[in-house]
Amino acid sequence: MNINEKQHTIKESVSLSGIGLHTGERCNLTFLPAAPFHGIKFQRVDLEGQPIIEADVDYVVDVSRGTTLEKDGARVYTVEHVLAALVGLQLDNILIQMDGPEPPIMDGSAIEFYEALEAVGLEEQNALRNFFQLKEGISYSDESKDVEIVALPLNDYRVTVMVDYNSPVLGSQHANITAIDQFKKEIAPARTFCFLHELEYLHKNNLIKGGSLDSALVIVDRVVDEAELEHLANILNKPKVKVENTGTLNNVELRYKNEPARHKLLDVMGDVALLGRPIKAQIMAARPGHAANVEFTKKLKKAMRKEENSAVPYYDETKPPIYDINAISKILPHSYPFLLLDKVIHLDDTTVVGIKNVTMNEPFFMGHFHKNPVFPGVLQIESMAQTGGILVLNTVPDPENYWTYFLGIEKTRFKKMVLPGDTIKIKCTLLAPIKRGIAKMQGEAYVGNQLVCEATMTASIVRKDKK
Repeated sequence: MNINEKQHTIKESVSLSGIGLHTGERCNLTFLPAAPFHGIKFQRVDLEGQPIIEADVDYVVDVSRGTTLEKDGARVYTVEHVLAALVGLQLDNILIQMDGPEPPIMDGSAIEFYEALEAVGLEEQNALRNFFQLKEGISYSDESKDVEIVALPLNDYRVTVMVDYNSPVLGSQHANITAIDQFKKEIAPARTFCFLHELEYLHKNNLIKGGSLDSALVIVDRVVDEAELEHLANILNKPKVKVENTGTLNNVELRYKNEPARHKLLDVMGDVALLGRPIKAQIMAARPGHAANVEFTKKLKKAMRKEENSAVPYYDETKPPIYDINAISKILPHSYPFLLLDKVIHLDDTTVVGIKNVTMNEPFFMGHFHKNPVFPGVLQIESMAQTGGILVLNTVPDPENYWTYFLGIEKTRFKKMVLPGDTIKIKCTLLAPIKRGIAKMQGEAYVGNQLVCEATMTASIVRKDKK
């Protein structure tokens, strides 16, 4: 399975039930399909007003053995396993309804969430995924915990994790995912875990109230006497627990030799999903945990926001466009010599960025300013209008059945001459939601980092059978 370029949701709702790992409360969880650009959101249907909490790192309030979100007083605990399953399936738009504070822990991994969603089927949506693609490396480190996490630019999604617990049982472990379709078999079944010496601490701090040996691995790396085994059995609500030599409590068999490292990778995927946009990058993490994952994701989001707030669009010629000229010609009704847009390199629900390459071979240079080849201002505006047309037509499921018409142009300014050899980056942003087929956009055109043209445009979209 390659990386999806279009957004996806599920074909129908699906529910799972169980006990939350830390709260110990029962929860019925339902995944529901959602519209394009909805994103991933949790909804506490058991609370007054049924509040919604976006899966966003800005809402993280606690990282005690799990990642907790809170908005307007409503909390959702331990979201990382659910989010990792959504990342593994490349699902973009889902509403997750819960009648309790914490998703069910299931078997301690993400596989049951993954398989339930996969069983109802995925549905491609008529909207492109808004990837965050790094321009440079972003790193996070915590020297006190010997933690390092780095993301490097890559037109793909890969994650590598190294853990080292200084344990005779686990030792140093590595895990990686080099293609998203490896997730189901190699990562999703990896279960959460803790060390024997951590059980008492977790119990005293009101954590793992719903924990059991059916939903987590307990790593035993020392000799345990009978009195301690009886105490552990009481904590875990078991009549008896046992250990043969060292390994896992009750001698639970590992699904992989490096299952703990694989689960840590699963946690990284789930926590980084709180960026709020799918990411293309190579992520490498040494000794990660939820606190480090969240701080790293905050750094990613800071870089993402800086890019989003930059007026000048970023253009990497080495990366494939969202739409090439063949795709554009199927959407826009223009033909030679009036199809002026060459590429679309960014498209979401409010913004589009197009590319116009200016060449001396274009026919209008023969008669416009003879021997002074300046790209005509009127064609700059037409290029901008065609770029905006892509944005407007992206809001309908069948763009080939619509015309786009200019209704008005305001506040037009030409800042600098555009010459043959220039590459124009054209950015159009909706100024308000489209109503009754009317769209108002702010258009800006850049050569390099220099603004060369700007205008406010109003356009309408009309079905071809109603013109």
